[in-house]
Amino acid sequence: MLGMIRNSLFGSVETWPWQVLSQGGKEEVTYEERTCEGGKFATVEVTDKPVDEALREAMPKVMKYVGGTNDKGIGMGMTVPISFAVFPSDDGSLQKKIKVWFRIPNQFQSDPPVPSDNSIKIEERESITVYSTQFGGYAKEADYVAQAAQLRTALEGTATYRSDIYFCTGYDPPMKPIGRRNEVWLVKT
Repeated sequence: MLGMIRNSLFGSVETWPWQVLSQGGKEEVTYEERTCEGGKFATVEVTDKPVDEALREAMPKVMKYVGGTNDKGIGMGMTVPISFAVFPSDDGSLQKKIKVWFRIPNQFQSDPPVPSDNSIKIEERESITVYSTQFGGYAKEADYVAQAAQLRTALEGTATYRSDIYFCTGYDPPMKPIGRRNEVWLVKT
């Protein structure tokens, strides 16, 4: 636990590599189209719980892994954003399932430490192109759903994206009270 706290407060922070392809906006919604680099990710999947509750279960597991609860006992530093996949229902509400994706820092991409917790998996993911919109505050499920709906409206008639999944992201540790950065990513098809 000390490793997790030390890592989140004093560890290095690496930004997940991406390239902005274009920017746009409609009414009060601005967005970017960007390609996000693939690589190895630590993932945790939680089902049968609402999003906010599932995150309270999954995030500490990821933070402990990053902080040194792994076979090498190494604190790896953070990569931001931490993203989690959500799965919308036909009515726009979210299913009771999330999958947290933490991109392993570049230094450990070739040989990531093995998680001590069996619920954490190391997965390879290809690069993805997304439409991203940014917002502040301590984001909850309702905020992500609302932002995703606004982004879909802004993109209407101009872009195609997956309707069965989207990503919610956060850049900041929980102890940062102001200037927080969150995003919703719709995956381009």
